[in-house]
Amino acid sequence: MPLGNEPAKIIQNKLRYQGRKFTFNVDRVELPNGVTGEWESIHHPGGALAVPMTPDGKLVLVKQYRFPTQGRVLEFPAGTLEVGEDPAQTIAREIEEETGYRAGKWHNLGEFFLAPGYCDEIIYAFLAQDLEQLAVQPAGDEDEDIEIVLMTPVEFEAAIYSGEAIDAKSIAAYFLAKPLLNLTEE
Repeated sequence: MPLGNEPAKIIQNKLRYQGRKFTFNVDRVELPNGVTGEWESIHHPGGALAVPMTPDGKLVLVKQYRFPTQGRVLEFPAGTLEVGEDPAQTIAREIEEETGYRAGKWHNLGEFFLAPGYCDEIIYAFLAQDLEQLAVQPAGDEDEDIEIVLMTPVEFEAAIYSGEAIDAKSIAAYFLAKPLLNLTEE
């Protein structure tokens, strides 16, 4: 069943702001159950994320400065889908740009809404294995401030449970990937 298959009827678009990556709307709508009201929503083209694992069992993460949090957040490499782009193409590009690795093996982990209470963004998650480090250092995008971090799965889980700043999409994707990682106790 496709995600988001019961559209509401938009009665009136009251406010619209088009940004670089998303659109913000305030609409008067009628929900599928007949209730009418005013809703704020963010429309986003979607994103792709990889849980990259090196041949020696380390997860490849990035610690990235995020303006809304006013700090650095630990997360897996991810990127916004370009118009008409397949999520697998998006993440193959992003993992190279952000980390300097290329994956030889990919496994689709599925898709999920990031914050459906106010946004329609869908994250397409992948497990990236058989990583090879490229000779060229990652350039990243001009507006990104990224540090590459290698962690074992045990270290990553400890960071999650200790309350380190880790984004929700990375936590969700990790737990989707975990059964496929063939982990042994460290």
